[in-house]
Amino acid sequence: MLPTIRQLQYLKLLAEHGAFGKAAEAAHVTQPTLSAGIQELERTLGAPVVDRARSGVILTAVGEAALSRANTILNEAEELVQAAKNASQPLTGRFRLGVIPTIAPFLLPKALPLLRSRFPKLRLYLREDLTQRLIGALKAGQLDAALIALPFDMQGLAHAHVSDDELLAAIPADHPLANQLEFPPSAMEGEDLILLEDGHCLRDHVLSACGLKPPKATGDEEAFAATSLPTLVQMVGSGLGVTYLPAMAVEAGLTSAAHVAVRHIMADHPSREIVVAWRSGSSRGAEGRLLAETLREA
Repeated sequence: MLPTIRQLQYLKLLAEHGAFGKAAEAAHVTQPTLSAGIQELERTLGAPVVDRARSGVILTAVGEAALSRANTILNEAEELVQAAKNASQPLTGRFRLGVIPTIAPFLLPKALPLLRSRFPKLRLYLREDLTQRLIGALKAGQLDAALIALPFDMQGLAHAHVSDDELLAAIPADHPLANQLEFPPSAMEGEDLILLEDGHCLRDHVLSACGLKPPKATGDEEAFAATSLPTLVQMVGSGLGVTYLPAMAVEAGLTSAAHVAVRHIMADHPSREIVVAWRSGSSRGAEGRLLAETLREA
């Protein structure tokens, strides 16, 4: 005998919710039905998969191992169904897309109306997060694709090009460099460089494209870092330092109301590449390419 897909779903929900009642509710079955399914799974495996206690349930070592394999099996089963459904009609039904914060607010407002008009049956679920967490969710089967920026470690992933996004220098509007239309990154040496916090891939893109070193703290003070691009712009506009911004954000009006001047950088390829990424071998690959093509138009 082999475990059924339904039994593996019960195990996954039980691990997520930690109680039979909540797991049964999430599975839209009665608690005795879910409990019977778990017991049948345990008989099939020949070992208990959960420890039952008043405070809830905890997966056993066998349960943890089974859950790891169950996630893979359930992801493959879901992709099998989606591939069959989407064979003749791509980008219909549910599609889970991750997007990084330095792209989402600037590209999606233009892209979503186009996607809605071109693919009216598409149910797009968006998740905004940092690249590392989106890649983890993508590989775990929790996302179908992710809109991210390269360079980044793409092992185990495939991707399709959307656009190249130029990196621009942003300085206070009354800065002496504001009188120039463009200048090399070296022109801003000695200035207080403010970047996004660690974890944002844009930080690494800027440092790499412009040949810069991470800002260092001086004395007892920590180096400035911003949590978002709007915060970064306000810090520069207040005269706290200089930074680099993606052209996508500037074109969307990020700096329009700030006391900031934006200038081109004289450097080799000062840009990041925007791509749609998916798991290598995923049945959603064709849809990922179609999505990238549509976003390219936006």
